[in-house]
Amino acid sequence: MTQHRITPDVKEQIINRVKNEGISIKQIAEEHGITDSAIYKWLGNKVEGPTSMLELAKLRRENDELLRLVGLMTLKLSDAQKRSERRSINGEPCKGTAPW
Repeated sequence: MTQHRITPDVKEQIINRVKNEGISIKQIAEEHGITDSAIYKWLGNKVEGPTSMLELAKLRRENDELLRLVGLMTLKLSDAQKRSERRSINGEPCKGTAPW
């Protein structure tokens, strides 16, 4: 990659995209023709209290993924409960229950 100066405004925009939009550093680096390490350096310099912006962005992405998984698990549980209710209404024994 060729070296070129990135203005402070563009750096701030890049940092905000990583922090707020959860876009990968690799993707942003490719878009702007810069190295991943440059962005990591900028993020490392932008420390807010005990948590760096990089760590905050990572935690937000992780939180989004966990919320997605909880949603999927909730849907699966709801579907299983509905199937179980239908079986008991139809007089079929539920799986794992004694037939007596």
